[in-house]
Parts: sequence; structure tokens; C-alpha cells
Amino acid sequence: MRAIFLLFLFTSLYANDDKLFECTEIFQARKDELLIELERIDEQKQSLEALKSATQDLLDRRETRVAKEEAEVSAKLEELKKVEQNIQKLTAKNEEILTQIKEQKSSKMAQAFAKMKPAAAANILSEMELDDAVELLSTLKPDIVSKIVAKMEPKKASTISTSLAK
Repeated sequence: MRAIFLLFLFTSLYANDDKLFECTEIFQARKDELLIELERIDEQKQSLEALKSATQDLLDRRETRVAKEEAEVSAKLEELKKVEQNIQKLTAKNEEILTQIKEQKSSKMAQAFAKMKPAAAANILSEMELDDAVELLSTLKPDIVSKIVAKMEPKKASTISTSLAK
């Protein structure tokens, strides 16, 4: 019985040894699969890190370029503001000079008309554009204007007098 028991025990151990060997093979195979999967995950992680680094580098370069372009635009805007201010100053100066020229011209014309006889001045003003005649008469003294208007055709004198009153 002892022999049977030993035989049974030996057979049982041998059979368990086969099962143990099969389990070891299964575990080894699974271990190999896991190592391969781990390598694949590691490669993906490295690829992701490389992509992240490249993306960050591109973003940094773009931000640098945008900052540079913004600085250039700001400088151009400042330059344009200075040019615009210069233009406004020149325009104001030109308008002042133009006003002075008109005043001198008007003054000279007024002096000429003041020296004319009222009838001659009335004939000339009757032929002029209404706005020009009114502007010229507005620079003359009231007593001279009244003498000139008195010598004009009544309809033209009325129109000029109405415009002068405005």
C-alpha cells in the first residue's frame, strides 16, 4: 500500500509538475506579451513627448513672431500719428495763410471800391456773383455801402441788402 501511495504521490507530483510547468509557460507567455505592450506604450509616450515638444516649440516661435509684428505695427501707428499731427499742423497753418491772403485781397478790393465813385462801384458789383459782392460790401464802411447800394438797380440792391443783413 505504501508502494501504491508512493506511486500515487509520485504520479500526482509528476502530474502537478506538468501543470506547474504549463502555468509557468502561460505566465511566461503573458509576461512576454506584457513586456511587448509596455514597450509599445513607452514608444507612444516618447512619440507624445516629442510631439508635445515640437508643438511647444512651434507655439513659442509663433508667439515670438506675433510679438515682433505687434511691435512693428505699434511703431508704424506711432509714426502715422506723428505724420497725421504734422499734416494737421500744416493744414491749420495753410488755412491761416489762406485767410490772411483773402483778408488782404478783400482789403485791397475794399480800398479800391471805397475810392471809386458810387455809380461805378454799383455797376461793377451788379455784375459780380451775389456772394462775392456781399463779401466785398461787408468789408466796407456803412456810409460807403449805402452810397453804392443807392446807385444799384432796385432788385439787385434788395437782394444784396437782404444778404448783407444775414
